[in-house]
Amino acid sequence: MDTLKFSKFTEDEIKAVLKSRMNEHRFEHSLNVAERAVFLAEKYGADPEKARFAGLIHDCCKGIPAKEQLEIIKNAGTELDEDTLASPALWHSIAGAVYAEHEFGVTDEDVLNAVRYHTSGRGNMSILEKVVYMADLTSAERNYPDAEYTRNLTDKNLDEGIAYGVRWIAGDLEKRGLPKGKDTEALLKEYENIIITE
Repeated sequence: MDTLKFSKFTEDEIKAVLKSRMNEHRFEHSLNVAERAVFLAEKYGADPEKARFAGLIHDCCKGIPAKEQLEIIKNAGTELDEDTLASPALWHSIAGAVYAEHEFGVTDEDVLNAVRYHTSGRGNMSILEKVVYMADLTSAERNYPDAEYTRNLTDKNLDEGIAYGVRWIAGDLEKRGLPKGKDTEALLKEYENIIITE
């Protein structure tokens, strides 16, 4: 992959940065998401190179402390709403988009949005955003309850995969007493009438 199309670093340089910022499991996950994103992009019409790149870097801030994630977000002048502030699990995605832009030199808005919304999703996602969102949720090493079902469903129908995935995430957040956040709520609303046929 020629990452210089999307950033100021080669693929090897980006991988070296990622390895310095995350543990081995997280790095393996990043490689799996990149691979899965290519598969879904080719199947559903997103740019496979962009998908692979966005998948590779999507968790670039996941391995750093939450306090640092918040600092990156605040230093970029990004305001977080109350629900997002109360949901530290979302911070790495927002910080990741900032880091990708300022440190990796990414200028492609679709790639930055794919990183930004890979955890929460949002309403009216682009095909690339959808692909990275589901590649993250269904990457090879994922083994949460229903992971295999969600993976197989996504392989057959991207929208049904998203509908099932976001409903599962919303239910999990509810069980844990965590807010869904406006972006996940918007995605839930958009997909509320999608019927799961499998």
